[in-house]
This record gives sequence, C-alpha cells and structure tokens, in this order.
Amino acid sequence: MPVPWFLLSLALGRNPVVLSLERVVGPQDTARCSPGLSCHLWDGDVLCLPGSLVSAPGPVLVPTRLQTELVLRCHEETDCDLCVRVAVHLAVQGYWEDPEDEEKFRRAADPELEEPRNASLQAHIVLSFQAYPTAHCVLLEVQVPAALVQPGQSVGSVVFDCFEAALGAEVQIWSYTQPRYQKELNLTQQLPALPWLNVSADGEDVRLVLDVSEEQRFGLSLYWNQVQGPIKPWWHSNLTGPQTITLNHTDLVPCLCIQVWPLEPDSVRTSICPFREDPRAHRNLWRAARLQLLPPLGWRLDAPCSLPAEATLCWQPLDGGPCLSLVPPLPRENVTVNKVLEFPLLKGHPNVCVQVSTWEKLQLQECLWADSLGPRKDDMLLVETRGPQDNGSLCALEPSGCTPLLSRASTRAARLGEQLLQDVQSGQCLQLWDNDLGALWACPMDKYIHQRWALVWLACLLLAAVLFLLLLLKMSRVKAAARSRAALLLYSADDASFERLVGALASALCQLPLRVAVDLWSRRDLSAQGALAWFHAQRRQTLQEGGVVVLLFSPGAVALCREWLQDATSAPRAHDPHDAFAASLSCVLPDFLQGRAPGRYVGAYFDKLLPADAVPALFRSVPVFSLPSQLPDFLGTLQGSAAPRPRRLAERAEQVSRALQPALDSCFRPPGAPGTGRRMGPEAGDRT
Repeated sequence: MPVPWFLLSLALGRNPVVLSLERVVGPQDTARCSPGLSCHLWDGDVLCLPGSLVSAPGPVLVPTRLQTELVLRCHEETDCDLCVRVAVHLAVQGYWEDPEDEEKFRRAADPELEEPRNASLQAHIVLSFQAYPTAHCVLLEVQVPAALVQPGQSVGSVVFDCFEAALGAEVQIWSYTQPRYQKELNLTQQLPALPWLNVSADGEDVRLVLDVSEEQRFGLSLYWNQVQGPIKPWWHSNLTGPQTITLNHTDLVPCLCIQVWPLEPDSVRTSICPFREDPRAHRNLWRAARLQLLPPLGWRLDAPCSLPAEATLCWQPLDGGPCLSLVPPLPRENVTVNKVLEFPLLKGHPNVCVQVSTWEKLQLQECLWADSLGPRKDDMLLVETRGPQDNGSLCALEPSGCTPLLSRASTRAARLGEQLLQDVQSGQCLQLWDNDLGALWACPMDKYIHQRWALVWLACLLLAAVLFLLLLLKMSRVKAAARSRAALLLYSADDASFERLVGALASALCQLPLRVAVDLWSRRDLSAQGALAWFHAQRRQTLQEGGVVVLLFSPGAVALCREWLQDATSAPRAHDPHDAFAASLSCVLPDFLQGRAPGRYVGAYFDKLLPADAVPALFRSVPVFSLPSQLPDFLGTLQGSAAPRPRRLAERAEQVSRALQPALDSCFRPPGAPGTGRRMGPEAGDRT
C-alpha cells in the first residue's frame, strides 16, 4: 500500500538506520559509466515526452535492459532517504546504409593514422521515473569509442544515482533515446512496505500497534540509541501479521527507539524514536541513572541514554545542610554517561561529593568516597585565591558564603580565623587542590570543639523516656488482647428445660474464653435492681468493652417480639418481673429500627426448637445462626478478632456441641418423663 511521503516522514522522524543498503552521500544526482564509455548528466529536469519513432540513420546506441537497486541518500550521518539506483544496459543497433560511411568511421578511429580523430558513437538516453504523485526525468549523454561499435553487441552500461522514493511505493521507470529509435523500455517495481507503526497511550502504559496484513513478516527491535557510544539492543523479535505490543511506562526513556523492517531481501531498517520529548521518559531516565564514585578521584554516571547535564564538586559539612559548591574555583564538567572521569584534585576527602544537575535543578548527588576514606569529618574548607602579585587571601566556605578569615563576622570561621590561618601555615591542613589561581585546604576543627555532654545526657534521657512509653503502650495492648470478649445472653424463659439449655450454652461459652453475662446467674442482682435496670447496666458495660449482645430466639421469644411489633393500640400482656428478655425489648427494638444493631447484636436459635423462618425479619439485619449446626461460625463471630484459626475453632465448636447435647436431649423428652419438671439445675445458681 503506497504511503504518502509526509506521513512516512512523520512516522520515521527522517531517521532511518539501515544495516544492508549502500549509502550515497550528498544531495546531487550523479551518473557513471562502465569502462571504455564516457557519460554526462545534463543539469536540470527534462520534459518527459518520448516523441514518435524515427528511423536510425545507421548504428545507434539504444537501452536494452533496466536494472534497479535500493540505496540510501544521506544528507547527514543519520538523515537518509530511500533512493532507487537505475542501471541502463546499452547495445549498438542497426547498420550503415552506405559502406563508404562505415569506412570513413573506421578510418577516423584508426590509431595508426598520423592524426587520428576521436570518432565515437553518441546517444542521448532519457530516464523517466514516476512514483505517484510525482514524476521526474533526467537526460544522460553517452559516448562509445568507434573501436567498441559492433552492431548487435552490448557495449556496457550507465548508472544513475538516484531517484528518491517512499517505502511501500510502486515506481515505474522508462528509458528511451532522444530521438526515439525503438519502443521505450519500462520497469515496474513495488518497494518494500513499511509495517505501519502507531504509538498510542494505554493508561499509564504505551501500545505499539503494527497494522499490516496477516501474511506480512517483519522484524521488530527496541534499542537504546546512545549518542555517546554504540546502539544497545534491548528487545528483538521476528513477527507476522498485525501486532500490538504493550510497554510499561517505567521502561520509557528518551533514547528508546523502535526499528522495523520487512523480512525481505534488500530490506530497509527504519527507526522511530517517539519518546524524546516525553516527560515520563525523562523522569524515568533520571530514576535509572546511577552515579558511582570510584576511589580515590574517579566517578562515572551510568544511564541508558545521554544526559544533558553538568557535574560539579561540592563540600558536604558534617552537620548536614546543603552541599556547598566548589565552582569556582573548580570548573564544571559536561557529563559523558558510562565513562570513567576524574576531577583535578590532589587528594580525596570524605566530605567532597559530586553533584549532577541540569539547568532546572539538582538531579543526583553522591558522597561514596566515604567507603574508603571513612565517615565525614568536622573539617573547615578554606579557599585560597592568588592574585597576580603573588599575594593571596583565604576564606572559609560556609552556608552563608565564603567568609574571610580575618573578618568581624559572627560565624565560626571568623571567630577562629587566626587559628585557622596558623594551621594552614604550619601544615596542619590537608591540601586538596592547587594551581596558579588558588588552592583548597581542609582544616580539622576537632580541637576547637567542646563536647556538650549535657545535650548528650538529655538525648539519652529522652530516648529512655520514649522507650519506656513504648513499653507501656505495648504492655497495655498485650493486656487488652489477652482479655476475653464480653457477651450478654438474652433469652425468654419458656420452661425449665430451655433454661437448662441456656445455662449449658453459657457455661460452654465461658471456656472459649468469653466473659458471659446471663440473668440466669444474676437472680440476686435482678431482684435488687429490677430487670430493666439490670439489662441497661449489662448492655452498657458489654458494648463499652467492645462486646456483643446475643439474642436467643425461642417460641416464647418470638411471641414476645411480635407483641411489641404489633399496633400501638394493643396492650401487651403482663410478664414475669424477672424476665430480662421482655424488659430488654424496649431498648433492643429501637436499636434495630434505627439501624444501630449491626456490629452490636448477634441472633441464634436452636434448630430443633424453632424453624429458621420463624425469626422476625427485623432481626435479620444482624447475623442469625442455627445451633448447633452453625456453631463454628457462631463462635467465630462472638470472639471477633480474637477468634482462633479454623482448625482450632472447629475443635472448640465440637466441645460446645458435646456440652449442649444432654440439655438438648432433655428438651425433647416426652411430657411427664423424668427431668422435665420446672426446677433449676446447678447451672442456674447465682454466680454474681
């Protein structure tokens, strides 16, 4: 499919990288001939008009065969266009009509004559090139020496460089003489098609869509195109048909290029580098860059792409703060990635660091020389400036600037100016750099610093206090985690056997462990306070401690709930003053009606005493469990975050089920059987 050149230029960025095609340097068209012939390319285009056929007056040169070759015309090293080279093979056609004319032609070329003349056969060859929507014609003048003129014989060829064309275009080439002695030669050629490449965003990632036919086979390569160094391949594959490849946005860097080419002879490899201006690619490049300092004075910046940055030395004080630039007196260095460089220091120092920055901001800083030179020191860096008369001055590099040593400034360097000057003169300072313009000195400050033990002791005491508080906090959390969860059981005392069943359940839950409150064990407090007051106190304490209220539904409890839920005009029947369940409904029902129940309440019923659909719909806003079939889930909900692992929970559920079984059996004994009377067992005693 022909691709318009302006679209191809946008796709390729006019930056093809070709491994197999010859390069033609320069923008000018040229012509060359095979040995023995002479040729000349006329300047400018000619009209593409073949004209009508005429008879040859004798032997003439005519084109006999066209041959093409793909080359690259390169204006610069990486700025090339696809070009079609055309070779025209020539032969002599026709005979002399008059033998005398042939004899004169031969004698003119006889080398044994005293004054031979340069007799030759001359022809004007037109090459016409058409690749929609453009057409281009050139005129070649060719001369053949008389000695080579043999009718019907080939004499050589002339090669024209070259006609520019677009990848995927269909080109037509004609060749004929002027005047035209025979039918023109023609050649039609389909240039290799470029797999159509589209780069699009897919959220944070990037999609490479190659829209080609299913039969088209092509190669695809991703590589880092480094200006400073050779191309570094990253990924390569031979593919067939349309393809969509997704790149992670973290893999994008400015020099990441995509190279595609048809898997055909004389294939053209074409590259596109679409991420040069992508902000994400530039951010990723700096994230991938690594600055390595190589003892004692070397450094290297490793990065997949070239970086437009500068490197400088700086001085990092011991007490932190910004790294103080050493420019001037030291110069800035342009960064060359992946190459070991050195700074012009005499000796290394652990406080000297390298900064890599752009015109916008500081990007990287490393002080890795400390690995071999020890930790940073509390040294003062002095900058010596030398004048033309061999007189110099010293200043100390501080965050506020370079402070002259003999000044009245209120900085540490100014206060110790005379002592530092004496240290330099006595050789107690280390010289880091020296040239005709100045020097750098690192002077130790340890002897001038008084240790402040009070601050050290204060820091130790503060640390001890923090550790003590953390210990108390941890102990309180452990204590809170060790304390079992509270559960308040509410039930309706339908009969003595059901009360024994509730008592058995409460006793079994206490072994989990759970702190269980039930009116069955608090009859003394219930009589003293009243059912409603007792329930309020227990409910408030349970919920404040993060516990849960358990509603045990039975036929009697369901009947009480329905009475409370009926019309307000109906008066509920009188209840036992010790019945906590009946008293609690005045507080429980508002919690459910107002949506405050989830997380505070849990429902349960014994599956042999009550069908599942008997529980009123209002109470199903919280989990309702059938016992003992759903004991593991019921116990897990009661224990909350303190619930054990599933295997341990299943073991506890089995223990509770065994504890409940005798009480469950007593609930289903025939009327009048032993053990069905309304008397309280040991579990019903007062445990308050």
